Amino acid sequence: MEAKDNMIVNTQRISSSYLSGPSILKGITISRVTEQDIDSVLSYVIEFRRQLFPMLDANKLPKDLLNFKTVYLNSQAGTFLQAKDRNGKLIGVIGMLAYDYRFPHLDIDQRKTVEVARLFVEPSYRRSGLGTALFNALTDIAKEKGIQRLYLHTHPFLTGAYEFWGKQGFQLKDFCDESNFPTIHMELFVDRII
Repeated sequence: MEAKDNMIVNTQRISSSYLSGPSILKGITISRVTEQDIDSVLSYVIEFRRQLFPMLDANKLPKDLLNFKTVYLNSQAGTFLQAKDRNGKLIGVIGMLAYDYRFPHLDIDQRKTVEVARLFVEPSYRRSGLGTALFNALTDIAKEKGIQRLYLHTHPFLTGAYEFWGKQGFQLKDFCDESNFPTIHMELFVDRII
């Protein structure tokens, strides 16, 4: 473990140069999810998803969660990160997975593209810099993996999400309805990340 600017980062190839922030972040660890972490992380993500999207059937999980190990741990393009407080409590997550081209109207070319997914941060840690720290750790891994484009989609009813991703450098690609959900599609080219 390496201490840096009030936050501890598990050094499983996660750079710590971007970590700084308020004292609320003191003692936080960010690490890659391993096979041993899957049950606790998956429970966390499923519960967060249920709270944010009560209109969805909680018993029907998306493919990435049904195949978590394959999609996030065993795939060359995938990874999933977790943040824990000094007591080992899970307080935030983020992942990336190979983009599956399920939105053909977006005209995403064949550059090596991943989808950024499942950024969930505990309410008491929002606006603390934890979401940005998780994203920065993810971008370091994307660079290591030779990823060229980060894609994501969000929704207007997720308060502050569009603004957050804009601050991270994402640009609007399209705004449309996807399965009766107003959806904001965004992208960021990795070589433009400072």
